[in-house]
Amino acid sequence: MPAIGTLAWESPVFIQHGRSDMRGPHNILRLIRTGATLERTGAMSEIMKAMDAPPLVQGTIRFLAWPFHWLGYPGDLSMPPVLRAMTALGPAYIKFGQVFSTRPDIVGEDIATELRILQDKLPPFPLETARASVERELGRPIDEIFAEFGEPVATASIAQVHKARLKDTGEVVAVKVLRPNIEKAFRKDIDAFYFAARLIELLSPASRRLRPTDVISHFEGVVLGELDLRLEASSASEYSANTCNDPGFELPAVMWPESGRRVMTLGWVDGISIGDNDALDAAGHDRVAIGERILQLFLSHALRDGFFHADMHHGNMKVAPNGAVIAYDFGVMGHIDEYTRKVYAEIIYGFIKRDYRRVAEVHFEAGYVPADRNVDEFARALRAVGEPIFGMDATKISMGGLLSHLFEVTERFGMETRTELLLLQRTMVVVEGVARSLNPHINIWQASKPVVEDYIRKNIGPQGIFRDMKKTLLVMSRYGPRLPELVEDVLLRPPASAEKTPRHSITLLAMWWLVGVVTGVGVIIALGSL
Repeated sequence: MPAIGTLAWESPVFIQHGRSDMRGPHNILRLIRTGATLERTGAMSEIMKAMDAPPLVQGTIRFLAWPFHWLGYPGDLSMPPVLRAMTALGPAYIKFGQVFSTRPDIVGEDIATELRILQDKLPPFPLETARASVERELGRPIDEIFAEFGEPVATASIAQVHKARLKDTGEVVAVKVLRPNIEKAFRKDIDAFYFAARLIELLSPASRRLRPTDVISHFEGVVLGELDLRLEASSASEYSANTCNDPGFELPAVMWPESGRRVMTLGWVDGISIGDNDALDAAGHDRVAIGERILQLFLSHALRDGFFHADMHHGNMKVAPNGAVIAYDFGVMGHIDEYTRKVYAEIIYGFIKRDYRRVAEVHFEAGYVPADRNVDEFARALRAVGEPIFGMDATKISMGGLLSHLFEVTERFGMETRTELLLLQRTMVVVEGVARSLNPHINIWQASKPVVEDYIRKNIGPQGIFRDMKKTLLVMSRYGPRLPELVEDVLLRPPASAEKTPRHSITLLAMWWLVGVVTGVGVIIALGSL
């Protein structure tokens, strides 16, 4: 295979210096080249066929792309069509390919298997380039840091990993080095995505509820964070602290002195790739248990900690000799606040219990669905989404069809896309795909139930109310005897306008009255649960 430097997306002709104008003609050209590349490599027909697109749609898209096929990147002719197209188009498209590699129910088993190469088997950039990057970033000759620094052992869309040995301790480590010019390459793709999102919003008013521009903005934030390896090292450290007591789960340690913005060093981990079923079976590992554990670990981290690994595809996980799941590559991590976690847990729990009325009510209470819509009609619509999946073999459930139905329902009820949940939802799809690859018969709802029930019991039931009340009292106790003085000062302070005085005072008194009532109710509920 050719070196990654020969790929079209790193050609100096197309590199942008700094942020480009999203309205520029180069973005139109970029989108044309995307369709042209898919057509020129033969990937267009394969993708349309795998996704079972109607003949009219297939014909229309191919008709529009064909006149420009000569503009498309030919890619590496030794690769299969879809893999060739994704690799030629660049890092952002490779990211999409990584997601679809876990979704055989959407793109078909053949394409999903083909796309797994995108996870850790891309062509490497030269060893000397990596050594020079390490020396430049760490400010020392590489021979003073590492006794050994070998050829890359894994290559992905953003960086590649080298196996090395520290000179001072002799410890074997993994050194992650960013690709040359990767920041500029990603900026080019993101600018084109912004242009496409604004074009979609202009031409399709119905799509605005999905907030395409916000989606790209969220994606941009994730990507830019992934391009600073100091942030990834910090995420790995925090993630390790949160999960250190989780049985059957291990993380490599961060080597801070040997890490920087473009270089990160972690402890080396040995294990079998989570995507190699034959090797897992030969080693005697229980794939059914591993698949269930991966799903439960993800839910536990998202709900319990609000901080989760958001790129849990096959290429980022191994199984240790002792059967533990090892996760690495912490460039994309998700964070959700405590309130959103409670909403998300109630929605999942409602589906598990098949209490669609409660699921509908949670959507309304959280403001996800406009208040002028009918909650009973929404509950019935949710039932139509949830009921078909219960009691079915996982191999008969199309997650793509399920999500399509859910989008139809939410559009009808005016629900806007929640950007804070985009990463969580996307990761759930990826994790479910990995779990299914290990055990095609896994029931995601049954596997999720213990984790969600435990979270509900500890955070939304009486225990949660009592704990929240203790937090509130702790914050209030910091002010201690000063509380009456602070309240009096606010009440008696001369207002900017006399007209605001009554409303201001009444609002403040009402607030304290509400605090008292809530606290009293919380005490009663908490004592009743003891």
